[in-house]
Amino acid sequence: MLPSRKTVFTAATAALALAAFAATTLHASRSHAASDAAAGFPSKPVRIIVPVAAGGSADKLTRTLADRLGALWGQSVIVENVAGASGTIGAARVAKAAPDGYTLLQQGEGLTLNGILFRALPYDTNKSFTPIIKAVVNPQILVVHPGTGITSLADYVARARARPESISLGLPGNGGIAHVAHEILSQETGARVNYIPYPGGGPATVDVLAGHTDATLITLAAVTDHVRAGKLRPLAVTTSYRSPALPAVPTVAEAGGPAGFSVESWQGYFAPAGTPPAIVAKINRDLATVLQAPDVRAQLESQGFQVAGGSPDDLAQSLRSEQPRYAQAIRTAGLALR
Repeated sequence: MLPSRKTVFTAATAALALAAFAATTLHASRSHAASDAAAGFPSKPVRIIVPVAAGGSADKLTRTLADRLGALWGQSVIVENVAGASGTIGAARVAKAAPDGYTLLQQGEGLTLNGILFRALPYDTNKSFTPIIKAVVNPQILVVHPGTGITSLADYVARARARPESISLGLPGNGGIAHVAHEILSQETGARVNYIPYPGGGPATVDVLAGHTDATLITLAAVTDHVRAGKLRPLAVTTSYRSPALPAVPTVAEAGGPAGFSVESWQGYFAPAGTPPAIVAKINRDLATVLQAPDVRAQLESQGFQVAGGSPDDLAQSLRSEQPRYAQAIRTAGLALR
């Protein structure tokens, strides 16, 4: 005797209900497992890759935050400098790491710039990383060795136009934000300098302090103390606003440069793609807590950083919005693809 339609329908409905229940149970089980993993995170040391040489602003920022995160987590937070290839070597190491939150990447707008400048990368800029938080924003600052005799942006531009490439400018990375910012300035003023690329802000600063190079365009926080001590002469900041850390230093526009000139840099933190959202959310919350601690905030602001913060989605949106802007700037400046 064949089963009735009602019997078949009832059996099918029961099977579907059972499958739905199983799927819901599996999802709940995975959600609980992710929550449990986040609740217990970290249970071992965490490593933060800084893709530039030690001594620069990104390195100083990360070491400041790492110390406080270590105290908050009760685990060591190890800062590892992996310099080379404009930050792509360090980024590639994080992209290939286990997506468990124990290997993080410090990066800024260089992540976007490298995605535009390099023909091929060992990772996908848009897919290999999970944004965590934009930690700080700050200007780039153009500084010169006092021995150059250059006292203003107007002097700098005049010399670079009259004697092209007579000024040696140390860059904290070939094709980085400082390089792009100066190329935009050169394009608009006709000032041509001799670029000397370094693997990070630390080495670039050391050589301009020693007089081996004439100038550097660098994240303000990397040279704030040297400017205050009179060891470096500031000419202008690249943002549309002055920095509270060095309020006497004019903007490029105020110093007689192109009207409306503005380039702002930032530093943030990323995890490998596939890192559980609960762990990303925990790292975001804990980094925000550290950034907003009064003593940490005061320390960072005195160096020239401005604390940012926000959600992982805020950082992802920032990356998306910057891509067309920097692509256009690179085309206009004529920077060669690598």
